[in-house]
Amino acid sequence: MKSLTLALILCGTLAFGAPGSAPHKPANAAPTPTIEQRLAGLEAYIANSDPQHALKGPDGAIPAGLTMDTIGVPGPGHNGWMMTCSALVLFMTLPGLALFYGGLVRKKNVLSILAQCFGIASLVTLLWWAVGYSLVFAPGTPWIGGFRYAMLWNVGPAPNTDYACWVSHDVFAIYQLMFAIITPALIIGAVAERMRFSAVLTFVGLWMFVVYFPLAHMVWGVDGAMNGIANNQAIIKSIDFAGGTVVHMSSGWSALILCMMLGRRNGFGKEKMPPHSMVLCMVGTAMLWVGWYGFNAGSALGADGIAANAFLTTTLAAAIASGAWACAENLHSGKTSVLGFCSGAVGGLVVITPACGFVSANDAVIIGLLAGIIPYFAVVKMKAALGYDDALDTFGVHAIGGTLGAFLTGILARLDVNPHLSANLSGIVGRTLWIEEIKAMLLTLTLAIVGTLVVGSVVQALVGLRATPEEESLGLDLAEHGEEAYIL
Repeated sequence: MKSLTLALILCGTLAFGAPGSAPHKPANAAPTPTIEQRLAGLEAYIANSDPQHALKGPDGAIPAGLTMDTIGVPGPGHNGWMMTCSALVLFMTLPGLALFYGGLVRKKNVLSILAQCFGIASLVTLLWWAVGYSLVFAPGTPWIGGFRYAMLWNVGPAPNTDYACWVSHDVFAIYQLMFAIITPALIIGAVAERMRFSAVLTFVGLWMFVVYFPLAHMVWGVDGAMNGIANNQAIIKSIDFAGGTVVHMSSGWSALILCMMLGRRNGFGKEKMPPHSMVLCMVGTAMLWVGWYGFNAGSALGADGIAANAFLTTTLAAAIASGAWACAENLHSGKTSVLGFCSGAVGGLVVITPACGFVSANDAVIIGLLAGIIPYFAVVKMKAALGYDDALDTFGVHAIGGTLGAFLTGILARLDVNPHLSANLSGIVGRTLWIEEIKAMLLTLTLAIVGTLVVGSVVQALVGLRATPEEESLGLDLAEHGEEAYIL
């Protein structure tokens, strides 16, 4: 019996190793991460940072074949937050902007605004799928991306670590699509009630290629010329957290040029053209404000402390600007209007957008005060002095506000608020960053103005920009869409 027992022990030892010994590994087997490395990978998820750092050895390199399950997969919390933010940013356009603008026009042109918002959402989505996303976020030149992601090829559930370590690439692409949708939709406020529907869609289709795609790549692309945070070779070391230059400056300055090319509405300056429904305008404003949290806080690309700071600063700036605009209006005209509160809130949201993830709460209060006062005088005084017909004050709020926000970002950004600034910009934050912001503002302004002049001229030659006087008098709802908003 003893002999049999010893024989069984010997066979077990040869097959499985001695008790307490490590299991046998082939000589070429991939190394296994340690418990400490696995814990560091989980900590990276909590901190919304790169989990691969946990695997790096003393030489800064990752041993060949060493990996773990938290690398190359989306983090459920961050991914869920970004899907929510994507829906919130779409909510800004449909229905937020549609109702905001729709309430401000005369009732015979309400449906034209709604149709333009829907048409732009459809067209831009198609362009984004085909080449737009790739031209903005694929590596390429400092001025435009390449075609690696055309037709969303290779855009799947795994994260694109050029931009986010815990967010699915496809979710990131859809989130950025929502920015691409709302930007040209903002322009229609300046040309409301007189631009043909076909001209709007033709203009937007061309404008995306000439202005938006290259500008967004320059500011946010991994190798973009103005991406001071991610690209240490950036030609202009500027920062833009959520779209002061990309969204608001580009749309606002383009809106000014386009409304001047179209000319004034029939009867402008001779007859009153009041908003037909301040109720719709207020509801749309509230939807914009709610959706803006996805716009600003979502630009942190994760549910982390930077997103929380953007959420806080966005709230402060919007609320204070709304009150500041109303106070300025009361001092100037003796009235405090609902339109004033709405315009001030949107102005505060615009101005804080490029800065929200880089500034403190106290800075946001300063931004809110300036956002309520400076755009107000641009809308009330400058517009009257220059005589242009910016129907819904897109230029006064978005161009002036976006430009102001970009400049204030350069003045007020703080390293202690956003540690990502330390990577490439620690030497200029709080010192000369404002100079880089001015460079970015000038390049954005030039691209928007020249691009709009070119695109507008092409559209005029192809389909014509403006509705006929008869169509304008009848109203674009009936003339172009065969419908009425209200049948009483």
